[in-house]
Amino acid sequence: MQQQASSPQTLRLQIIAALFAVYFFWGGTYLAMKVAIETIPPFLMGGLRFFTAGALVYLWEWRKGTQHPVKSQWLSAAMVSTLLLVLSMGGLVWAQQFIPTSIAAIIFATVPFWMALIDWIFHGGNRPRPLVILGLIVGFCGVILLVKNSVTQIEGNSLEWLGYLVATLAAISWAWGSLCSRTSRLPESPFMSVALQNLTGGACYFLLSLLLGEWANFSFGTISMSSTLSLIYLVIFGSLIGFGAYIWLLKSTDSTIVSTYAYANPVVAVFLGWLLAGEQLTSSDTFAAAIILCAVIIITKAQSIAE
Repeated sequence: MQQQASSPQTLRLQIIAALFAVYFFWGGTYLAMKVAIETIPPFLMGGLRFFTAGALVYLWEWRKGTQHPVKSQWLSAAMVSTLLLVLSMGGLVWAQQFIPTSIAAIIFATVPFWMALIDWIFHGGNRPRPLVILGLIVGFCGVILLVKNSVTQIEGNSLEWLGYLVATLAAISWAWGSLCSRTSRLPESPFMSVALQNLTGGACYFLLSLLLGEWANFSFGTISMSSTLSLIYLVIFGSLIGFGAYIWLLKSTDSTIVSTYAYANPVVAVFLGWLLAGEQLTSSDTFAAAIILCAVIIITKAQSIAE
């Protein structure tokens, strides 16, 4: 995808394609991460995922003749990747050791709320329109319905509540990092920007893995085939395609529309769990998915009216 669209219609089609990539491919990362960390320590897995993706994109951009980033761009990328990839994704993976994946999904679905609030208060954005607020509320209610069976199983011990807190902070960090990426001095090429963020984020993950002692009893020979395939999915579809599309969207359209991925991802995760992992799919799940779809339509319609 190029930054310059030849026409509004072309840009609209590019946005739709990028949203599909973020909706679908990131929806699949819930299951992929769960399988990957079965035999790979969490932070080591993150390092392998992000550093590999960053190196591949950087090599591709270098071969295309893209201008090498300067020091200030590396620093900006490190700041954004710390918020997006390390504090947010790392916090979410850590929290999933103590709380169900479905609960993590519902907490992370608050990203649109935090993004709209932070953009309005701290980044000089417009006050959310009433129709946007309605869409945010409808979408969040849909996600609650989608994972209601897991919500009723909350036990409430101290580690679980710590997991809830960390997951909430991860959602706030993702929202803030997403908004910062729009104004940070990153490379003009969105793909070089993705490369820098993945490289710096991956390096931080490797450092955390080392400091936490994950390497002590780990051997690459113990990695299962399913974890290997899941890691490959995370690198190609989660980081290269999904994250690349996300960064491009942040530069190309309204942040509220981009943030609707937080509603769509749990829907995709539930359907993939049913399709690939034999998990139960109820009529209630289907109804919740329809509610979430309505929320996305409301939010995008509100934005089109504003334009």
